[in-house]
Amino acid sequence: MKTSSLKRVLFVGQRPETVDFSDPAIPPGFDAAKIRAGIAEGMQQMMDQGWQADLLLVKPDFSATSELEDQLRKVNYHCVTIGGGIRLPAKSLSLFEALVNAVHRVAPAAAIAFNTSPQDTAQAAGRWL
Repeated sequence: MKTSSLKRVLFVGQRPETVDFSDPAIPPGFDAAKIRAGIAEGMQQMMDQGWQADLLLVKPDFSATSELEDQLRKVNYHCVTIGGGIRLPAKSLSLFEALVNAVHRVAPAAAIAFNTSPQDTAQAAGRWL
């Protein structure tokens, strides 16, 4: 069942080339190419739902917060999905919290969703749209 084409979704993920693949929180076998392919698949799934989907890939530092805030000021999103690459590694906890709080502060009406892999981004957003 397709959702209205008026739904806007922002997928926030970490730039694949900056992921620490030695971190045990990252699923075995992941690499930058697999993440990019998964992102493309997730973006396509959201477009297949009839949603307008944007992608914001950030560095794993606090510049990500200002990048996210800038994007949220440009577009009114119905849902912001934050990727598992930011959410899962323990060393990213403070960045994850900063991003969630940025969404809460700048786009309080937007739902916040979390994926477990790039491929289930549409499913995560769909729980809230």
